[in-house]
Amino acid sequence: MKYLVIAAFIAIVGSLGAALVFMMRGGQSDAADAPDGPPRKNHMAKALAFRVGFSILLFVVVLISYLMGWIQPTGLPMQG
Repeated sequence: MKYLVIAAFIAIVGSLGAALVFMMRGGQSDAADAPDGPPRKNHMAKALAFRVGFSILLFVVVLISYLMGWIQPTGLPMQG
């Protein structure tokens, strides 16, 4: 489970980095010499949507894993 969470965090940070790259490019179209070309794709929004969706998926997987008993909490004891 530890490796799954680490891989998910790497994917989330990678998606955030990809969105940063798309944002810094300024939304330039793929064909710079053809201004009448097809409309540019919004890659930054897709990368951010992937990050949000993957973060929610990670939270749900961790929550289900806890409820199923696959992972155990550590740290402060629960007050009853």
